[in-house]
Amino acid sequence: MHTEKIPVQGMRDEQDAQKVNDALHNVWGIRQAEVSLAKGEALVSYDEKAASLIDFQQAIRDLGYEVALK
Repeated sequence: MHTEKIPVQGMRDEQDAQKVNDALHNVWGIRQAEVSLAKGEALVSYDEKAASLIDFQQAIRDLGYEVALK
């Protein structure tokens, strides 16, 4: 299992954070996701054989939020 922090820009309230959380949980291979509005980031744990960081970034972008690249 692998864990990554993904900086998310554009979340304004807890509803936005919940949308991101729900989208991340729909990505195949996700084990755990925690989205923090205060920190502006998502912490994801996933099976790297089933998913990649790009999959999670795309799920966030599909909602209309920006992903700050490292």
